[in-house]
Amino acid sequence: MVGAAASSCYASPLCTWFVAACMSVSHGGGDSRQAVALKSTGRSRRSRQQLTKCSGSGSSTTSFGPCNHYNALSSLFGSNSVSLNRNQRRLTRAATASSDKEYDDTEYVELKCGGGAMAVAMDMEKEAKVDNKPPTEQRRVVVTGMGVETSLGHDPDTFYENLLQGNSGISQIENFDCSAFPTRIAGEIKSFSTEGWVAPKLSKRMDKFMLYLLTAGKKALVDGGVTEEVMAEFDKAKCGVLIGSAMGGMKVFQDAIEAMKISYKKMNPFCVPFATTNMGSAMLALDLGWMGPNYSISTACATSNFCILNSANHIIKGEADVMLCGGSDSVIIPIGLGGFVACRALSQRNNDPTKASRPWDSNRDGFVMGEGAGVLLLEELEHAKKRGATIYAEFLGGSFTCDAYHMTEPRPDGAGVILCIERALADAGISKEQINYINAHATSTPAGDLKEYQALAHCFGQNPEIKVNSTKSMIGHLLGAAGAVEAVATVQAIRTGWVHPNINLESPDNGVDTNLLVGPEKERLDIKAALSNSFGFGGHNSSIIFAPYK
Repeated sequence: MVGAAASSCYASPLCTWFVAACMSVSHGGGDSRQAVALKSTGRSRRSRQQLTKCSGSGSSTTSFGPCNHYNALSSLFGSNSVSLNRNQRRLTRAATASSDKEYDDTEYVELKCGGGAMAVAMDMEKEAKVDNKPPTEQRRVVVTGMGVETSLGHDPDTFYENLLQGNSGISQIENFDCSAFPTRIAGEIKSFSTEGWVAPKLSKRMDKFMLYLLTAGKKALVDGGVTEEVMAEFDKAKCGVLIGSAMGGMKVFQDAIEAMKISYKKMNPFCVPFATTNMGSAMLALDLGWMGPNYSISTACATSNFCILNSANHIIKGEADVMLCGGSDSVIIPIGLGGFVACRALSQRNNDPTKASRPWDSNRDGFVMGEGAGVLLLEELEHAKKRGATIYAEFLGGSFTCDAYHMTEPRPDGAGVILCIERALADAGISKEQINYINAHATSTPAGDLKEYQALAHCFGQNPEIKVNSTKSMIGHLLGAAGAVEAVATVQAIRTGWVHPNINLESPDNGVDTNLLVGPEKERLDIKAALSNSFGFGGHNSSIIFAPYK
């Protein structure tokens, strides 16, 4: 019906502009004008629309109702038999049922139908509004649960214990025949089960990145003590999911391409939705019934940190009380391996896989691909305390910047990374002297490791307590999931008082002061505040900061 379909456009001025444009097509000529007025109330833009002076009539209408020249809109949205009065009443009810935070924006879009020329004029008026949200400084964000899927374990404790022991999860690829590739190693997950977490039918159809995401997300809830009884007490309108992916469902997409070579009829009907990066967050929210913020962010290998910081901001602004956030990726498949080989980014140390990922070592020859997912359960402090949750750490803040230099190479002067770190410190409200642990991005690439080290030395080199390590030395680079599993490692370091070693650092690069780096064995560290970096292709920089909850 027209009313239902048209109402879906009310939230977007662009949609209204498009509808008006469609209507203009049906007007063969003349000087008729249509003015579309939208009135938005509340945080979302609920709208009232008014069409005036419809061509050929001197009357004005109050909604998308019948009109002599309505054929184009009708063909788009179906029958135009909706009652004008009913539609007007429905819009009025929607407007008056808005939240306690109200404002009025009125936008006028004037469309000159004759000759196809369009003149758009916007006049926006905002009324004074009352903001009943708690002051920002009163809403603190804490970590109350964690979930992981990695080559070193499927729960945070097993995962971190393996890191502390210096165990490597990098091995020969077994998922497919890669004998023709110059790189044949990865941080591949050898055993993984969705039993009890994902419905068997979906498990067969979904891409692994979604399966890792769903299981890690649900495990974070279990780890956070969120039982069915606890969940029943949550305001699901203020529970959100923001778990991103750098690559999305590449295996599903690859399979679809192969099927297409035979016939489109052979394609998986879910190949499009299951390939998109947002669908993991959507499916998890659908499963949980969570109706708060839900989307994904894809900023290459910085994805997870972007998701974590944005999730925290939703909580800080009062838009959510609980957020599941992090990242997931699984591209150890022919097209994924081949793509990174073509970039000449991967290590070729095939005969000694556990030694292949070696951040800051002078003999490093590229990064090692990994796969998996990491999810944090972030919660507003008072919400967590009210339900008696165990608080692992506090999220203090973070920042994003862009190098604006090169698609894949780091900025030579490190200005983007330094700016990101400084802004993260400012957002967290702490000084650089308070940071004494850094989980670095350090992927084991010749240029990237050194540039990050130089930026860290610039910011923290005068701090004798600072300790830096790279989780990627043991699990490889999990791409969009890297920041999330490293955030789990960072929180685990805060919880346990132990920081994991840097393995394979046998011959440090020139200019690298090993006093700043964790050695080949785990070390005791009473963490005051911890910084975790993630950087991605495109010059995306991200830094987030955690600290013990006090």
